[in-house]
Amino acid sequence: MSLKGIFPIDKWIFRSRSILESLTTNETERLLSDAVAQNFRKGQIIFRENNPAFGIYYIKEGKVKKYKQDRNGNEHIIYVANAGELIGYHAILADNTYPDSAAALEDCMIAFIPRDAFLLAIESSANLSRHLLGALSHEYNVLSNSLSIVARHSAKERLAISLIVLREKYKSSEYDTGDICITISRKDLASMTATTEENVVRMLKELKKDNIVGTIGRKIIIYDVKSLIKMTNYQ
Repeated sequence: MSLKGIFPIDKWIFRSRSILESLTTNETERLLSDAVAQNFRKGQIIFRENNPAFGIYYIKEGKVKKYKQDRNGNEHIIYVANAGELIGYHAILADNTYPDSAAALEDCMIAFIPRDAFLLAIESSANLSRHLLGALSHEYNVLSNSLSIVARHSAKERLAISLIVLREKYKSSEYDTGDICITISRKDLASMTATTEENVVRMLKELKKDNIVGTIGRKIIIYDVKSLIKMTNYQ
């Protein structure tokens, strides 16, 4: 089921995937010419906040969580990136360290693109530069929107929004109309929702009782996305 017209999903999804989709074959080959693919196991760190940025990463397979840690070491997930997306390029463009951390949510294959190769690709392609600028602008709006819901929405409403966003991430295609299965730990879902793991477990039980979702171990099956949308009270 498409969310078009019933929920503004674009306000919650980055556009880094569209960067590569917008490039010509030659531009893509130039960007990925020095890329080195590597397999990451679930939970493995890809890069850490405040570490030097030696390059960017292109997710070929799997899903990655981007997160920040507070002074107590607690994770706060700010985004889940899909196959086809670029991560880590903010640090290169700002000539700074990585502003957040990234870890594999599941087994992944990720290509590392060295800093110099990325910068050379930007210099030789006005098209790439233009789409990077557009993606950065959109990401600022997404992050601003995500921060605002913590202050304006209840934990139950935030959980509903998180499940809708994850449903979009786990769809096999834009036209997937079946029940969508999400695989995520309750701890990570709590981090994404800005609440406690105990709250997430309790609220999922309520949603399961109402047949809005189903659960099998770590898996969450979304049965009724329209009810989730109603729960968000999103204006």
